[in-house]
Amino acid sequence: MVLGGLPDVGIRPRFPAMTAMATTTTFRADAKVMGLVGTAHFSSHFFQLALAPLFPILTTQFGVSYAEMGLVITVFYIASGICQAFAGIFVDRFGARPMLALGLSLLAGSIALAGLATQYWMLLPLAILAGIGNSVFHPADFSILTAKIDKTRIGRAYSIHALLGTIGYAMAPVVILTLAATLGDWRLALLVPGLAGVAIAIILWRSPTLVVEPSHLRGHKDGGDPAAFSYARLITTPAIVASFFYFVFTAGASIGLTSFSVSAFSEIYNLIDAEKLKLASYALTAFLVSSASGMLVGGIIADRTTRHHIVAVSGMSAAACFMLILAFGGVSLLAAIALMALAGLSHGITAPSRDMLVRAATPAGATGKVFGFVYSGLDVGSWLVPWFFGSFIDHHTPQYVFLTSAIMFAFAIVTVMQVRKRSVPRPA
Repeated sequence: MVLGGLPDVGIRPRFPAMTAMATTTTFRADAKVMGLVGTAHFSSHFFQLALAPLFPILTTQFGVSYAEMGLVITVFYIASGICQAFAGIFVDRFGARPMLALGLSLLAGSIALAGLATQYWMLLPLAILAGIGNSVFHPADFSILTAKIDKTRIGRAYSIHALLGTIGYAMAPVVILTLAATLGDWRLALLVPGLAGVAIAIILWRSPTLVVEPSHLRGHKDGGDPAAFSYARLITTPAIVASFFYFVFTAGASIGLTSFSVSAFSEIYNLIDAEKLKLASYALTAFLVSSASGMLVGGIIADRTTRHHIVAVSGMSAAACFMLILAFGGVSLLAAIALMALAGLSHGITAPSRDMLVRAATPAGATGKVFGFVYSGLDVGSWLVPWFFGSFIDHHTPQYVFLTSAIMFAFAIVTVMQVRKRSVPRPA
């Protein structure tokens, strides 16, 4: 999470902060941009989870273990993380709309082709291609939103963007498993959404609403000189580095909770049969629904305050405290569900302010580069930590799932303070 360019507290980043590039626009025009970009982000998150619900079928189909299927997901996030760090360069150079359409075509097409795979090994190169396609979404999405949305609504635009991504996660298991059951074929359950994603990519490609002048040209008009800011210099700036690690820590905490909280609650409360296990899933549902609701609230807050760092620190602090209570509080299952909901709400509220802080630390003309690099932290956090959380369950220490999440939220707070500490004081 990332902080820099905070005029209200008398500090500024090492680069001149990006100016508000969006001109005054109507709500209707902004809503159309939010809808198209949000649909792309929804699709990205949907396809990220398209394979996972089918693991019980695929392990039998291909005669492999869950660990081997997990490798497919790891390969995906490694490819996405590495490429996302550099995808912003292409977004800034060639424009966000063509890169967004190309990325979605590659991601959705890879999922469709996965439905035609006849051997396990075929999934691995497809996961790499899908990860490469997934890498363009954050730099392209934020380049479009930052350039097209009126500055008075940019916080809400960021919140809707984050919300639709979360809904994509939530919808993937439901849609994929429903299609598999209805059509009677897991292959069609991948092929149909994959082809639909390619169709959406064509719509994005042909949409004049998403046309944005490449950032390297727009930056000159906004008073920035992108040539003066080499990519190496950008990504080694304290504000940008802190942003990257913010995403690593928050993604690690989130992926740990979404992947292992049900298993942790199952062991803590001895929920051994399917009916009781369903109770543990309510806690995860509460976390995700509250997180989505918090994003909407956070968007309103982000548009009404300039102190986005306070919103970020407060939300992360609250989430860390709720995780500590879950780890050591010995609370009832009902109270645990409530605490997960409060943690999700606190975490969700920070998302729009987080993106506003990244925006404030971004030099004019470098939107794609900066957002691409810092958001690659999400992929790094997503593939680094699952092994650790899984080992907590294997070693019968489920409370460490929540303790580790609390520690990661606390580290996210440290990144905010580091940015403030290393920012250059504003001259008198």
